[in-house]
Amino acid sequence: LVHNCGGDVVRVMTDLRARHAVAGGVNWGIDGNKGVVADVKSLGIMDAFAVKQQTLRTSVEAAAMLLRIDDIISGISKKKRSDGPQQPA
Repeated sequence: LVHNCGGDVVRVMTDLRARHAVAGGVNWGIDGNKGVVADVKSLGIMDAFAVKQQTLRTSVEAAAMLLRIDDIISGISKKKRSDGPQQPA
């Protein structure tokens, strides 16, 4: 978001993390118009719970899919090793 606003990403993110670390710093965020750290509550920018909930669901689904793909690939490579040329007894 900061990059899209033309702001200095490193400087703004460092500032934002520092403000979040202070007690009571939960309302700090990025002003999408200016690309600076601002009190988003005073600007009226609030995320709906449904958005956060869907983000978490999507993240869990993506992680599960990656794990399934990893299991499939691991199974194929194990099968290739066991189906390889066998030595006569």
